[in-house]
Amino acid sequence: VQLQASGGGLVQAGGSLRLSCAASGRIFVSSGMGWFRQAPGKEREFVAVIRWSGGSTYYADSVKGRFTISRDNAKNTVYLQMNSLKSEDTAVYYCAADLYYRSNFDPDYWGQGTQVTVSS
Repeated sequence: VQLQASGGGLVQAGGSLRLSCAASGRIFVSSGMGWFRQAPGKEREFVAVIRWSGGSTYYADSVKGRFTISRDNAKNTVYLQMNSLKSEDTAVYYCAADLYYRSNFDPDYWGQGTQVTVSS
């Protein structure tokens, strides 16, 4: 499985961005796809995940109510709509896939990062 992320950029605080992650290869019905992020000098942290079958979602508390993860099964693509962006959302965002996602999102595959910069 290869993951190709896109959609990052520079935005003012309060603005919006949408990230996309296209997967090539087989995505199993048991899979979960999601996003992590890593800010300068910090560890990589979980952002959101969506279950490929059924579409249930889970978010980090820091983005709940502002970010929305969704998927297009036909296109093998997952999206992250980010609204009300804050300076602390500045990070490199990575998409990831866990082929046998149960309760703990533990990716088997990672995409390249895409930079999101929020100016205050």
